[in-house]
Amino acid sequence: MTTALACRHDELMLTGPIGSLDQYIQSVNATPVLSAEDEQALARRLRDDEDLDAARILVMSHLRFVVHIARGYMGYGLPLGDLVQEGNVGLMKAVKRFDPEVGVRLVSFAVHWIRAEIHEFVIKNWRLVKIATTKAQRKLFFNLRKSKSHLGWLSHDETRAIADDLGVSARDVTEMEKRLSGKDMSFDPNPDDSDDFAPVAFLPSLEGDPAATIEANDWAENTHDRLASALAGLEPRSREILERRWLAESKATLHELAAEYSVSAERIRQIEASAMRKLKTQLA
Repeated sequence: MTTALACRHDELMLTGPIGSLDQYIQSVNATPVLSAEDEQALARRLRDDEDLDAARILVMSHLRFVVHIARGYMGYGLPLGDLVQEGNVGLMKAVKRFDPEVGVRLVSFAVHWIRAEIHEFVIKNWRLVKIATTKAQRKLFFNLRKSKSHLGWLSHDETRAIADDLGVSARDVTEMEKRLSGKDMSFDPNPDDSDDFAPVAFLPSLEGDPAATIEANDWAENTHDRLASALAGLEPRSREILERRWLAESKATLHELAAEYSVSAERIRQIEASAMRKLKTQLA
């Protein structure tokens, strides 16, 4: 490979982080395309010497093809950036397995790996529930849209023709068409935006158990009665100090109470501590 081409790749690698998908696409489109001779030389360096720099240049020079392939899958409603990222994984796998002695260009070999990774990503993320679990279903999934001649439902003859062309049954074609035509329902839709009720609407409420509600109310009432009874058993000054320190809306300080009772703040603290111990004993 020429020195100029190597320097050009290094220059592009040192431009810094990519701030957006548009900048990334501009960057990869500016990367030079390798000649057949350069590609063969780099592939041999990677195969024979495990030269990672050669692998980097091979990957960089083919990133534009990943973007081109990924654009063809934008109709599934998935972000282009995610599709490109998955395609890049396929490209790196292809570069690792590429044999320069076979006599084909890397792009012709890599396209199958790129598409395979993007296919897997689409299958896993296009719907919340997997719609294609077998090889035949996956083939049907990616070819049915291309095979349909209009936007309406397929006729019997069209269904049969597509089934024969893809090597699947007519029933499989009809089932896949229904799945592709359906839409996901949000697990918890906004009632203001939709009249549909998702499965979450039919789940039992954890707060709607009458027995638990009655038990909680009884416990709260019983605790309140026991606390009131325990407070009534204290002598008046201790009870008033506790009520004003802990139960009043505007809680009094030790020094405020000390001034009212003409004692020290430490004495108020001692009375409070003694009253708290008595309360705990009675409530226990």
